[in-house]
Amino acid sequence: MPLYLSRFSYTPETWARLIAQPEDRAAAAQAYIESVGGKLHGFWYAFGTHDGYNLWEAPDNVSMAAVALAISGGGALSTFETTVLLSIDETIDALRQAGRVQYRAPGTQ
Repeated sequence: MPLYLSRFSYTPETWARLIAQPEDRAAAAQAYIESVGGKLHGFWYAFGTHDGYNLWEAPDNVSMAAVALAISGGGALSTFETTVLLSIDETIDALRQAGRVQYRAPGTQ
């Protein structure tokens, strides 16, 4: 199954609710991804541009998109970004295929 890395940030209101009533949101994230046949591999909070990160496994892009849309539509996050991760083997295959693409840069003959 494909892997996905999500980066998220909470709204100030969500942080206020979590301060008033601390809660392990990893359990919620696990339930969301399992509802589409996936698996949560990790849930971390961080300092910096994003408040947290998730590593997910989902059956396909549509399943992951469904989870991302449901979470984004919930209103608790100010940002939610997901990146599809490629394995080494997938990257090697892509590199081999790229070698067969006849790309021409703009303005060149």
